[in-house]
Amino acid sequence: MKKTLTVLWLSLPVLFYAQNNTPGAFSGVVYDADKMPLPNATVQVAPGAIIRSTSEKGDFEFENLPPGNYKAVFSFVGFATQEKSIVVRPGKTTNLDIVLELESKTLQTVTVQSYAQRIPELSRLENVHSSYIISGKKNEVVDVSMLNANLAEKNGRQIFGKIPGAFVYDMDGSGNQVNVSTRGLDPHRSWEFNVRQNGIMTNSDIYGYPASHYSPPMEAIRRIELVRGTGSLQYGAAFGGMINYVTKMPDTTQTLSGELLTSVGSFGLFSSYLSAGGASGKWRYFGYYQKRVSDGYRDGARSESDAQFLVVEYHASSKFNIRAEVGRSTYLFRVPGPLTDNMFYDNPRQATRTRNYFSPDIVIPALTMNWQIAPKTKLIWASSTLLGDRSSLQFIGFADVQDVIDPTTGTYKNRQVDIDNFHSFNTELKIVQNWSLGRVQNTLSGGVRYINNDLHRRQIGKGTTGSDFDLSLTEGAVFGRDVHFKTSNVAVFAENLFQISQRFSLTAGFRFENGVTQMEGKISYLPANEVPFDIKHQFPLFGGSVQYKVNNTVRFYAGASQAYRPVIFADVIPPDALNRTDENLLNATGWNIEAGLSGKLGSRLNFDLSYFRILYNDRIGTQAMEDPDGTAFFLKTNVGNTITDGIELYAEGRLLPVHSTANIGLFTASSWMDGRYIKGTVVVSGENQDLAGNKLESVPTWISRNGLNFTWKALLATVQYSYVSDSFADALNTVTPTANGARGLVPAYGIWDAYVSWRSGRYLVRFGVNNITNKQYFTKRPTGYPGGGVWSSDGRSVTATVGIGF
Repeated sequence: MKKTLTVLWLSLPVLFYAQNNTPGAFSGVVYDADKMPLPNATVQVAPGAIIRSTSEKGDFEFENLPPGNYKAVFSFVGFATQEKSIVVRPGKTTNLDIVLELESKTLQTVTVQSYAQRIPELSRLENVHSSYIISGKKNEVVDVSMLNANLAEKNGRQIFGKIPGAFVYDMDGSGNQVNVSTRGLDPHRSWEFNVRQNGIMTNSDIYGYPASHYSPPMEAIRRIELVRGTGSLQYGAAFGGMINYVTKMPDTTQTLSGELLTSVGSFGLFSSYLSAGGASGKWRYFGYYQKRVSDGYRDGARSESDAQFLVVEYHASSKFNIRAEVGRSTYLFRVPGPLTDNMFYDNPRQATRTRNYFSPDIVIPALTMNWQIAPKTKLIWASSTLLGDRSSLQFIGFADVQDVIDPTTGTYKNRQVDIDNFHSFNTELKIVQNWSLGRVQNTLSGGVRYINNDLHRRQIGKGTTGSDFDLSLTEGAVFGRDVHFKTSNVAVFAENLFQISQRFSLTAGFRFENGVTQMEGKISYLPANEVPFDIKHQFPLFGGSVQYKVNNTVRFYAGASQAYRPVIFADVIPPDALNRTDENLLNATGWNIEAGLSGKLGSRLNFDLSYFRILYNDRIGTQAMEDPDGTAFFLKTNVGNTITDGIELYAEGRLLPVHSTANIGLFTASSWMDGRYIKGTVVVSGENQDLAGNKLESVPTWISRNGLNFTWKALLATVQYSYVSDSFADALNTVTPTANGARGLVPAYGIWDAYVSWRSGRYLVRFGVNNITNKQYFTKRPTGYPGGGVWSSDGRSVTATVGIGF
């Protein structure tokens, strides 16, 4: 009750101010000559050079415009550009519908890619975005293309700096992988999210190993769309929600344009990104190539990454287009190994491993079709395949187990070889239908998704005694585990937006999962008859949300949705003969609940204040058991239920008017979280320990990022402070670190970063200092890969980037 009253009390002045300071706005719809809406048309308003793209319905809206005279420019590839003069009045919305005519002349060839400077703010998705219903759901859009941040090394605390509650796990070498979560969930390779690129799923195997090993360069990303878990019914019921990386696309007024970005920095960093693309007639095309190498902060580390991407679109008309794309990412990381606490505090840069490697190589081809069948009906079909592998080469042991030459043999010990091969096929057909019921306007989004995955896992292979990246096995050796994890799943889903009035809307939806996962193969330490294992996925999921627009720019939203986390490969494969798997092992299920107030007050304050609760049932763990004959064993089963409550606040304000030559912006993205077990047990020294009341692992009570942006003409300077409070590494809430560093408190840490950039015409120059005070810290003590113990995060470093457009 106190938390609820606090949220309401904080909301009262916001509501009062909003009701009495309604800004002006400009909105409308862009049509073709047949009065069909034109999606993705460009609308630019001057002064201010504010740009919007029309939605799937062809509509657009500019909010928070100071009263005055403006010029609006409307353009779309293949159509003649139009200019209109408009007047924006205080507290009023100016409406204007535009019809664009086909252009007879061909596009000119090459013009210059131009850079412009502005303070990047969080924005939000429209109520219906592409084929997704967003109304009533918490969502954020990060404008990556304008970020003043370390993009070359994918610095998560800077990229997600304005997302309240974003927890960034520093696991791999800088720049290899994005490990992020929100609301106290597990950040390991972002696997609590349904991860997408341009709407195409990139989780390696959503039912076998849901980590996203595909890792595109941030230089190629235009924006990041994040929809929290209450919107999960449409794209897959992950607890974290959906995160969609939208790649850059070419300037459609040119037949060829592009950019070259080169970054250098501390610890041997060199990164180069080259892109090119354009439009000709009904065709659009874009591609990039990226290469990055780095020695890394820690001794013995080394990273080499490559990424390529190509997309071709054909726009047969304003009603039909088809898109083919293929992306690839790969990297090789020499893993420096975990540390004990004593090692960390003595020298956080030291390595305990010099022969361990990790390397994913992922390719994702995809085909997408958009067809406006009728003015109120749209069909979207998308198919993709994820192909590739994840390979690791390790000397396995805790930090206090040294990897040294055996004096009796004169060689190192054999390393373990593990290889996963992914073959994940996904196809989804969706329909978006606008319809009316009396005075109530409705939008229905529904469809069906079919998944067919085959994860081939080969593990416990006896590798070489060498030090290079060599996945070969010793002569005569075979893999201790050689199994397939095959999934066939069909999901049917629908969600309907009821627009009760101009201000109030209601959304309701469902999703039904029906499928089975079959395991087959051999495990050396188990009888052959115990290896076949089937897991059924058959359960309905429901959810709903409401939204009330206080005015044109402020909304109240609330919703609840069921979610699940499927049983994955590691849950069902016993690590040795002392372990067994519960034949009745269940998928983890639960609810996402949220309520909040978001919007803009005038032209200077952008905010989002929300409360959430995540109910996470049937978490998977291990219990001690005995057979009737007294034989002891460990059983992997569902061990308990948890609840996480939290309050999230994003607020960003500008001290000067939007169109000033100089401006100062302040922001905060802060969260308070309380995650606890309400039921559960865990095994300690062969005995079950009650977990009820214990805090959840890796859930800091406070995460707060605060910053200042200063812009003057072509210059932008950013200073950010990130604070994360302490957290526990295990469910028993162990405080004193163990000798091997695998358990114990993760101390709080605070990090300062500063960046300055200059953008003008064809050129971009950016320079930054990461971790200015050289704070020595770590973010998590992993219990599995890449090894139990302390994993040092990067100390102070500098990066410099030069970009040129053409």
